[in-house]
Amino acid sequence: QVQLVESGGGLVRPGESLSVSCTSDSGLGNYCVGWFRQTPGKEREFVAGISASGFSSYVTDVGKDRFTISRDNAKNTVYLQLNRLKPEDTSVYLCAADQDLHSYLSGEFQNWGQGTQVTVSS
Repeated sequence: QVQLVESGGGLVRPGESLSVSCTSDSGLGNYCVGWFRQTPGKEREFVAGISASGFSSYVTDVGKDRFTISRDNAKNTVYLQLNRLKPEDTSVYLCAADQDLHSYLSGEFQNWGQGTQVTVSS
């Protein structure tokens, strides 16, 4: 099991950018990592996933053309770059990790962080 900690959330204005991070003291190099978002009253949404090596990634329609996922295994960190943010992107962004090779595509993860709040408002 791996402990995940998200950071980097905050308050931004519409059209601005923000990068959120997911780290683990125990290492993420053997894990696929995904980013999700959870808004009260709505189902959790799968935003993006990245393979353990970082060579493959997937961004769902939620973040297509605006969000990118990347990782630096030397720093045990996975990033989600959020560009051209909209008020409807306001949510808690959570990262998740799994050793299943296909989890970054399926969106099925076993280990979850607590999330970081992103608020988009003028």
